[in-house]
Amino acid sequence: MENHVVTIDNRQRISITDISEIDSFDEEEIRASLNDGAMIIRGEKLHIQTLDLAAGRAEIAGVINSLMYVRVREKGDKGFLAKIMK
Repeated sequence: MENHVVTIDNRQRISITDISEIDSFDEEEIRASLNDGAMIIRGEKLHIQTLDLAAGRAEIAGVINSLMYVRVREKGDKGFLAKIMK
C-alpha cells in the first residue's frame, strides 16, 4: 500500500492522496473511495477544485467541518457502515 496523505489548510482546503473514486458529492458532503477504504468529508460550500484519479489526488475547497474514515463492507453485509456507504 502506498502512503495516504491528508492535508487540511485552515479548515478551508483539503488535499487528499490515494483517491480511487469520488462516489458522490454536493455542497455539504463528499464521499470518496480510497485504495484501502473510504472517507466522508462534511462541510459547507464544498467543491472539488482538482481531481486526478490517475495520480490518486484531489483538492477540495469550502468549509471543512469533519472528515471520517469508513470501512467499505460487501454489499450483502448489513450494519450502520454498510448503510452510510450506499
